[in-house]
Amino acid sequence: MRRDGPFHAIICLGSIVRGETPHFDYVCQGTTQGIMDVGLKFSVPVIFGVLTDDSMEQARDRSGGKHGNKGVDCAVAALKMVALKAGG
Repeated sequence: MRRDGPFHAIICLGSIVRGETPHFDYVCQGTTQGIMDVGLKFSVPVIFGVLTDDSMEQARDRSGGKHGNKGVDCAVAALKMVALKAGG
């Protein structure tokens, strides 16, 4: 498999929790744009695992609580994308 860099895939994990100011929207937009730019620049699968949550409780539930573990989900997606890109 040909790669342009030292990585087969990149996983971006995090949680942005809404506050009382419009910063949430700016941070979400900037994060999304930056992650997309990385994928385009380095030609590797970039998995978007950034949660946009309304509260800390929701962030915990979505990052390993009652709604599953998004880190594991992202790792599985990265492995599948690497295999797909490799042709197998």
